[in-house]
Amino acid sequence: MKCSEICALLEREYGTEYACDWDNVGLLAGRRDKEVKRILLALDANDETVARAAEGGYDMLITHHPMIFTPLRSVTDADMNGRRLLKLIRHDISYYAMHTNYDTRGMADLAAKMLGLTECAVLEEVKDGEGIGRVGRLPRSMTLRECAQHVKAVFGIPSVRLYGDPEQELSLVAICPGSGKSTMKEVLKFHCDVYITGDIDHHTGLDAVDQGLCIVDAGHYGVEHIFMEDVRAYLEKVLTGVHMDCMPVHHPFEVV
Repeated sequence: MKCSEICALLEREYGTEYACDWDNVGLLAGRRDKEVKRILLALDANDETVARAAEGGYDMLITHHPMIFTPLRSVTDADMNGRRLLKLIRHDISYYAMHTNYDTRGMADLAAKMLGLTECAVLEEVKDGEGIGRVGRLPRSMTLRECAQHVKAVFGIPSVRLYGDPEQELSLVAICPGSGKSTMKEVLKFHCDVYITGDIDHHTGLDAVDQGLCIVDAGHYGVEHIFMEDVRAYLEKVLTGVHMDCMPVHHPFEVV
């Protein structure tokens, strides 16, 4: 199957029109007429991922986070992303990114479902009632400490950071996989008890608690790694004759 046909199937389910206007999604490098027999899925197009794509004989790399995020003035071996792009192009690997369009059309509902949330609503609308993050109710009332253990178990996270009283009872939850600081105002408008997200800095965490909101910081990678298996499951339903692999789930840091 040609790369262009796979792009069309991805965009049928996760339309690029659902990406935020600041984002960069779609086919970012490579040939649209490339015949694709092997696909590698990953969260990030880092050195390890690009090396595996090249050494493993993959024809297409699909990631959640786009490697090319700001305009490039050159593509050379003098900088990190230039070296990655050169390797992909040298090995004739087509590179596709699906970021906030997947957040809107896939990630938010999947994360809420995995947590068992009910009575769900969109946290921040992007287009046509679809949007980033979800607000819903936990399967049962639980403390912040219990909620943290629930998040760790559901998403396979070794550790999370908490802001707030660990014994506070919670019911109404907002979840925004990845970095959720920018949607804090929307969370507060819903009067949520707890916000599950990542990349919460010191002052944002303290200010949230002072406004009655607990935080479970699961890390940027912690929840978003569900992208890989979810997109693979979709592609396996709509493609034939294409082999697919995911990068192993490997949390990028350790707490010691």
